[in-house]
Formats: sequence, structure tokens, C-alpha cells
Amino acid sequence: MTQIKICGISNMRGLDAVIAARADYGGFVFYPPSPRNVQPGEAAELTSRAKGHLGRAGLFVNPQDDFLAEVLSSADLDVVQLQGSESPERVAQIKSRFGIPIWKAVSVATREDVQRAEIYRELADFILFDAKTPPSALPGGMGLKFDWTLLADFDVGMPWGLAGGLDAGNVDDAIAATNAPLVDVCSGTESAPGIKDVDRIAAFCKAARNSG
Repeated sequence: MTQIKICGISNMRGLDAVIAARADYGGFVFYPPSPRNVQPGEAAELTSRAKGHLGRAGLFVNPQDDFLAEVLSSADLDVVQLQGSESPERVAQIKSRFGIPIWKAVSVATREDVQRAEIYRELADFILFDAKTPPSALPGGMGLKFDWTLLADFDVGMPWGLAGGLDAGNVDDAIAATNAPLVDVCSGTESAPGIKDVDRIAAFCKAARNSG
């Protein structure tokens, strides 16, 4: 069964809706330009509440070590998700220093972008294929999707998931097209940027579980 990750949780109401919908992972954004950004102190409460209910992923964009250390000392995370332009060398540094599983997002617009995932093999623990956003935009959570057929017949050679423009209305088609082991949604479960919608969360999880 395809696993489900709901990203951009920023308050208890949203978190409780994600738990009630029986998602597998919750994502917490540590990136100030994002409307979903959470402070380390807030994240401590959220991740404590999520423990035992969800895998807890912290999303970072080109983070410095001191910021990672600050967040990880407060928030109880299971995974660090790197959503920026982090190089393979930087991924290896973060994993070595902090000893936490690393998910690396790869921005996709072309087949060549998909193939870039290979440079993170044996360095990251998980690859998340996400839609490429414009240079001036946030590096995710924009509701954009890419051509899922770009993943056809591509052997990632490691655990992976699909993100980008997913919602309750298209997640079944996305899973059918890609056989994604995990689907990751953000804006598709919101009524406005950063505002989680209880009904959309429930509908997405139901559609993902009923796919196929």
C-alpha cells in the first residue's frame, strides 16, 4: 500500500486532522519564507504530539549546521528532508554529523532531472521527486506538478516518493502512473497557503488508500 505524507503542518488543529486521517508521515517546514514555517519551540510541541502516530519529517532548504542543530535539539524528528540545492557532498556531511535519515528532494521538469537522483544514491536514504518551481518561487508547496510519465521505467535503486501538485482528485491517477511507494501532499490539503483543511486531508488520505 502506498504510504502517505502530509507536509506543511504548522498547528495542532492541522496535526490532529493528519493523525485522524491515518497518514504515515507528517512534514514540518523550517524555512522562514514559507507560510508553513514553524519555529523550533512550536515544533517541539507538534512533534511530541505526533510521536507514536506519525513519522516526523523536518523540511529544510540549504540549511546551515547551526540551524539544524538548533531545530534538532528542540524538535523530535525522524527524518531531515532537504528541499534545496544541496549537493551530494552536503547531504553526506549532514548525515554524518547529525546521524539522522536524510530524504533528498529532486526537482523535476525533464527526464534529465529524474536521472539526477542517481547522484544521491548511497548518500540519501530516500528520494522525493517534486515539481520544479520557478527560480523566484518557494522550492515546493506551490501546487505544481510534473509529467509523471518521466518516471516510467526509471529504476531509482532506492526508496522514493512522489510530490508536486497532488490532491484528492488526482492522487489515484498519480499512483497508477508511477507506482509511487509514497505520495507527499502539501497545498492539496489546504484551503489557503499554510491553512490545513480537515476535509481535504481526510479526502486525500482516503483517495490514496483506495487507489488501484
